[in-house]
Amino acid sequence: MAQAPLQPARGTHDLIGAEFRRHHHVIEVARRIAALYGFEEWATPIFEDTRVFARGLGDTSDVVSKEMYSFADRGGESITLRPENTAGVCRALVSNGLTQSNLPRKVFYAGPMFRYERPQKGRYRQFHQIGIEVLGAAEPLADAEVIACGWHIQQELGIDEGTVLEINTLGDAASREAYRAALIAYFAAHRDALSEDSRTRLEKNPLRILDSKDPKDKALVAGAPTIHDHLTAEAAGFYAAVKRHLDAFEVPFRENPRIVRGLDYYSHTAFEFVTDRLGAQGTVMGGGRYNGLVEEMGGPPTPSVGWAAGVERLSLLLEAAGLTPAAPRPVAIIPIGEAAEPAAIDVLQSLRDYGVVAEIAYRGNMKRRLERANRIGAGAAVILGEEELAAGMAVVRNLDAGSQERVALPDLLRALAETGVVESAAQAMLNSILEEELGDDPEDTDADTDEDGDEGRA
Repeated sequence: MAQAPLQPARGTHDLIGAEFRRHHHVIEVARRIAALYGFEEWATPIFEDTRVFARGLGDTSDVVSKEMYSFADRGGESITLRPENTAGVCRALVSNGLTQSNLPRKVFYAGPMFRYERPQKGRYRQFHQIGIEVLGAAEPLADAEVIACGWHIQQELGIDEGTVLEINTLGDAASREAYRAALIAYFAAHRDALSEDSRTRLEKNPLRILDSKDPKDKALVAGAPTIHDHLTAEAAGFYAAVKRHLDAFEVPFRENPRIVRGLDYYSHTAFEFVTDRLGAQGTVMGGGRYNGLVEEMGGPPTPSVGWAAGVERLSLLLEAAGLTPAAPRPVAIIPIGEAAEPAAIDVLQSLRDYGVVAEIAYRGNMKRRLERANRIGAGAAVILGEEELAAGMAVVRNLDAGSQERVALPDLLRALAETGVVESAAQAMLNSILEEELGDDPEDTDADTDEDGDEGRA
């Protein structure tokens, strides 16, 4: 009896075809835009000492208490697959001795994360994030620029319409202490109506109740005091400066006093980009300021700010907007008979050297190879038969128009360019090559030389 085919583990999925192209496009656009803002890319391990996350995320967070993939390795050490990457980046800053030099450090990252949670649309147990961190900057301008970079990435992806930036402040330590006392007084009066998780949080970190997804808690949160009545003058000034800088960066926003972020290391600025285009999973990108996390990793006090975004969610927005990147259209090389294969390989590799995506079928007669060319979306085919090769020729067939012409092998690039069906990047390269062949090379000065051999001047 045949065994049932194996499936991906629950909460994971394969990235193939159009889905992979969207995924790759999100990361590449984010990488390019982050570089414009001066961010360098770091790559940290996929698993870390469990203490990296237990310290950084706080034991009252759902991530630590319910969602981490932790296990003992063969040496008995407790290891955790990273549930997020901010803690890992801060650990890397400390581990590599970078806390005292060249601050601030501006870091971009991309890669897989792992959380044991209920899989749903846009949310997986292995998921992928992009993120940026500014490590060692205490100024509100850093908060605003981090947010502006995230907004720029969304604009470049073409998914900014329908996405809204919501911001809040968590204040400084004195503000949070006063706010904490007000929250304890409020929620203690409604203790019996709180969920079990929130009753635990009431003792350890009442701000986390504001982030609860439990319907009973949400009803109580709606009437809870906000931090704005408890801000110190310094914290209020910091928040006002962030908003002023966002206006200067031309990033639209609205204030939401209920944003607290889900992790314990945040202070001052907290923000989320949200949308109603992803159902219940409305957060596209989120982050804020964390001034104590590097210290938790054994480093000195290092004020920092950053955000993370789920690649799967950004990819869903691309798909909904009809912005899936097209697959490159190859040129199909079709040799007729084994004798033509060496010449076909020469043509194949020459095209690739010029940046043209080129493929060759491994078997089949011309009809079957043309059928495969159509299946893979080829824009043109180069047909090489014995008769053509003997004459130093090839047949170039435009597979969109159904037309074809016989051209000399030295003119093959020009003929392919004229079909208009090669990939745009390759087209630009071909145009450059053709200009040189036609004598339009700007370094060619023969036409501007006078009778004495001196270069002519306009």
